Amino acid sequence: MNLIEPVALFLVLGAAVLFVYAYLAYPASLWVLGRFVKAAPVDTKEPDEWPVVSITVPVFNEEHQVASLVENLLALDYPPERRHILIVSDASSDGTDDIVRGFGAEGVELLRLEQRGGKTRAENAALSRLRGEIVVNTDASIRFPPDSLKRLVSAFSDPAVGLASGRDVSVPAAPDGGRESNLGESGYVDYEMSIRDLETGISGIVGASGCYYGIRRDLHTTMVPESLSRDFAAALNTTEQGYRAVSVPDAICWVPRTSSLRKEYGRKVRTITRGMETLHFKKALLNPFRFGIPAWMLLSHKICRWALPWASALAVLGLVALSFSHAWARYGLGLFGLFLLLAGAGWFFADRKALPKVLSIPAFVLVGNVAAAHAFLRVLQGDRSPIWEPTRRGPS
Repeated sequence: MNLIEPVALFLVLGAAVLFVYAYLAYPASLWVLGRFVKAAPVDTKEPDEWPVVSITVPVFNEEHQVASLVENLLALDYPPERRHILIVSDASSDGTDDIVRGFGAEGVELLRLEQRGGKTRAENAALSRLRGEIVVNTDASIRFPPDSLKRLVSAFSDPAVGLASGRDVSVPAAPDGGRESNLGESGYVDYEMSIRDLETGISGIVGASGCYYGIRRDLHTTMVPESLSRDFAAALNTTEQGYRAVSVPDAICWVPRTSSLRKEYGRKVRTITRGMETLHFKKALLNPFRFGIPAWMLLSHKICRWALPWASALAVLGLVALSFSHAWARYGLGLFGLFLLLAGAGWFFADRKALPKVLSIPAFVLVGNVAAAHAFLRVLQGDRSPIWEPTRRGPS
């Protein structure tokens, strides 16, 4: 009996099912489940007294935008005596440190590391300097509307909430002059935020925004290995400790898009590699008998997506095998080839001019899947380099 055809058909259908589940059926399942299983609404009433908040920002050679960052943080509508701003310089070699020291009279603190160690090491080093009951982590290129911090911190009025993640809003970076670059990233960010809202309505999110999230200090003081992602580990540790990690839609942060897909590719490889290592470190959370719905969310939101590039490669092999005897398989290969042509053109021309959606979205999808495959290979090779080269996005 010829087993090639049924095996090839299984590979093609399996990849199609995985794609549909990861990007369509999983969000739909969350929506349906949310009709029957509802987590308690997050209590976001303003407290009688605002808690002391420590805002930490790891930076490396950000002299072009660190002053704008600090000015934006100082302008947030939050009692100044209840706000502590800590800039952690990862051995910056430009004028970053001197600029931050210039804000010392306004209560901004600088912690300089003499040797580069990466973002997680910088965040670990900040632990000894924290003053706040709530720790808020953000990045140098992120900016906020005045009421954002209060809206984020209000979520902690609910004693069940251990972590609150802000809502990323993708905007053009200042060097783009407002042009609509990398629309694929903008659509993806909106999609991710909607999934986090659905997850919050049932249980809680499986990963916090590395751009902007707050966490109770007691949950934050756990040391995280330097090769791991602290924002991902923070959400997992919050769930493990019996608290909820939630998304706060009104706590907005503006995230400038990178106009370079090549830089975006490098960022994705780095973050997915660290994400895979982090999930392995916290693999106990994948046990459905112990963690129930959060375990299913982790499997669906993370592992299914990371498996897609490999499933797609196997599906192409299946289509090739079936194309000799089935016209639909030849059409399938043609559609896949068209997608690669559009995505490849988008990837090639992305750094040269703003792209229409017909190119930018396929290019962004291709970048994400190739990056996931590359990240998995790095994990297999034991690549755990914690050194962090920030994606130079420019301020929003």
